[in-house]
Amino acid sequence: MPKITVVVPFLNEEENITELYDRLKASLEALGEPFEFIFVDDGSADGTFPLLEEIATIDSRVTVVKLRRNFGQTAALAAGFERATGDYVVAMDGDLQHDPADIPRFIARLEDGYDVVCSWRQRRSDSIWFRRIPSKIANILLAWLSGVKIHDFAGGFKAYRRELINQIPLYGEMQGFIPLLVAAYGARICEVPVLAGKRAHGKSRHGITRTIAAFFDLIAICFLHRYVVRPLHFFGTWGFMSIFAGAVIGLWLFIQKLAFGTEIMTQHAPLWIFCAVLVVFGGEMLAIGLLGEMQVRHYHEPPARPPYTIEKVLRTEESEQPSLPD
Repeated sequence: MPKITVVVPFLNEEENITELYDRLKASLEALGEPFEFIFVDDGSADGTFPLLEEIATIDSRVTVVKLRRNFGQTAALAAGFERATGDYVVAMDGDLQHDPADIPRFIARLEDGYDVVCSWRQRRSDSIWFRRIPSKIANILLAWLSGVKIHDFAGGFKAYRRELINQIPLYGEMQGFIPLLVAAYGARICEVPVLAGKRAHGKSRHGITRTIAAFFDLIAICFLHRYVVRPLHFFGTWGFMSIFAGAVIGLWLFIQKLAFGTEIMTQHAPLWIFCAVLVVFGGEMLAIGLLGEMQVRHYHEPPARPPYTIEKVLRTEESEQPSLPD
């Protein structure tokens, strides 16, 4: 049984595969522990899969997973994690920006008792406006909301204990927010500083579109982290505040009408409409929160509960049944 599994998703990386494989093999063999590689072809349109297939035929420690189309990095990682058999699982990109020589440092931290080891990228060379600044803002926000005090959530170079990573559902662009997800399970998390290398070959796919998609996943993760089992606390708070504000405005308008004879619909029609909108919006927020609470309760309670209760059941045993007269 391998002790270490390295999962690498590839998308049109034919120019990087051979060098990455050689460097990975050298690093893991020097470590002296049994290992396996799981290479996932995420719907590549170039010669990525034939190269991976060739490597798998000459090295039994290599497993190649070919997806039918491009499902995205998160789905590709999930496919690799599902097939991992090592005690420790290392995830990294296939563009040579992650140095395989750093893997022993990740494994050492796992053996120290940590559950997740994240890379902390130093001297990044990617776009300052589309990558570094949004990433910095997201990292500060995530650390503040979650209490997980690390500097780089989104780095793809990470190591996990397999029993932990198999419990985490992955979808969307959530591979960058795994530390936040595992924090809910009480995982011990640490960082290892690494140098962020430059892409030697091929074209980066980390553009503004992916940044926007990750931003929406960030919102979802922050909500789930704090309110997944108590949605009424979120929706109810906003609903109560909205109803309270509408009630205050309505009370003021009512006093204006009674005390001063003000024609509300003539002089304060927009304010009256705004008051009604606040009350209706608040009611809708409360209703959504209650529906969410019902879903949470349905999820956590045992199924197949009958829609009735019985006070008593009367039944006469067959031996005690009286005989009917002729």
